[in-house]
Amino acid sequence: MSRYPRDVLAPGWQRAGKPTTTEVPAQIGMVLEDPTSGFVGALVKLENGLLVLEDRRGKRRSFPLGPGFWLDGKPVAITPPKRQPDGRPTHTASGSRASATRSQAKVALPSRIYVEGRHDAELVEKVWGDDLRHVGVVVEYLGGIDDLPAIVDEFAPQQGRRLGVLVDHLVAGSKESRIVEQVTNPWVFVTGHRFIDIWTAVKPSVLGIKAWPDVPRGQDYKEGLCRALGWPARTQTDIANAWRHILSKVTSWRDLDPALLTEVEKLIDFVTADHADTLEP
Repeated sequence: MSRYPRDVLAPGWQRAGKPTTTEVPAQIGMVLEDPTSGFVGALVKLENGLLVLEDRRGKRRSFPLGPGFWLDGKPVAITPPKRQPDGRPTHTASGSRASATRSQAKVALPSRIYVEGRHDAELVEKVWGDDLRHVGVVVEYLGGIDDLPAIVDEFAPQQGRRLGVLVDHLVAGSKESRIVEQVTNPWVFVTGHRFIDIWTAVKPSVLGIKAWPDVPRGQDYKEGLCRALGWPARTQTDIANAWRHILSKVTSWRDLDPALLTEVEKLIDFVTADHADTLEP
């Protein structure tokens, strides 16, 4: 018998017993490790041949597509994502599974979702627009909630005609919380988030900043944010441009604070509850 189980000079002996790299298509949400730097994060975006990974602290780093990553403890080479034959994405911006039927808007339900302002409506549309069209729910903005009880009465909610309302800065002791307490109709669901303005529901890391700055009391909130960040804030056009910049950075639910995600999903579930059995999955 030979003392050696194999020819040590045969091609490939150096790789024997070592893990081999497998090609894996990029998929949003997959958790990758860059062993060189030790950075571990979920894939949140692909842009210009780069993988953008975000760790559990919200820090983001970019890496080129290709080999050199670990996935589930195994070496992988990340390749461009596979597309459906017709080129449609597999998921909506909210994370829901996309299908051919979801792209077809339905006749609007009598139920509605109201949000405070135009910026709120634009952000909800960008992330949940496909889902809302699928279920036939229209989002409208109010321009503030000071007259919310009268607005609810005018809408005349009832079974099959529900009303959901998303309120900014809905925290204990606030003016908003006192207004909301006046709404008692069982066919109305009012919820909200802690953010003074919907701008700051966007993760600061998406904009390349560590945190949203504090704005002193008595100062216009949006203007104060812009000035603290070094953005122009002299005119309404400046404020509008700042919002367009923020909104352009939002590509999916992963770019928003989870606190907002939870409340918007609750609203959609509430206003569609009477029609849930007629909606396709």
